[in-house]
Amino acid sequence: MSETYQFGLPLVQAAQAQKHVTVNEALNRLDAVAQMRVKADDWEIPSASPIEGEAHVVGPIASNEWAGQSGKLAIFSNGGWVFLAPKIGWRAWNEVLGAEIVFDGVNWVRFAGVVTAGGAASLHRVVEIDHTLAAGAVSVTLSVIPSHAQVIGVTARVISAITGAGVSSWSLGVAGAVNRYGNGLGLALNSYAKGATGPVTYWADTALEITADAGSFDGGVVRLAVHFVELEVPRAV
Repeated sequence: MSETYQFGLPLVQAAQAQKHVTVNEALNRLDAVAQMRVKADDWEIPSASPIEGEAHVVGPIASNEWAGQSGKLAIFSNGGWVFLAPKIGWRAWNEVLGAEIVFDGVNWVRFAGVVTAGGAASLHRVVEIDHTLAAGAVSVTLSVIPSHAQVIGVTARVISAITGAGVSSWSLGVAGAVNRYGNGLGLALNSYAKGATGPVTYWADTALEITADAGSFDGGVVRLAVHFVELEVPRAV
């Protein structure tokens, strides 16, 4: 046996010369995979100036030093890239994504709460944006709720005070349900909304609407977070 089962750490062999090389390699791998943290999971060429210990999940169409290593964990160690084949159930924090990814035995799955052997998954996500209020009685965001998302709530925080003639409070919702996620909300810095609902499924990409309960907005910024679940179908066979 030349490597450990779980992490593929190299073992020191009897009568081996330069044992420190093997030990250092094992420590570098252990440093990368314990409390695993990767830069990204979709880069297809290596970083231009990687630092020692930097780790990535190799993207699907990899080239250069990563050619043929798609899906593997790439660790920059001793001036070169070392590759580890992941095992089912491995989890890593994706720095670019700001979320956990999990290996289901075939693919790395983003935002996964539960993953089956066949690739089906429940994906738990939060999409956050900072929305500057447009002048008028209603300010509409970009389409932040994706099609087929099951939304369990929307939260908000005023990060620049809301202003406007006659405005004393505001509501948060969507077209046709303008106060679904809150009404009578405050204007001052750090006012907030915690709009929990029963799960609501949206069948098309949907924007949020911020509505003045009276008067008209002329300024302010609100940080909005949509909390939702998406369903991932089993992978193709």
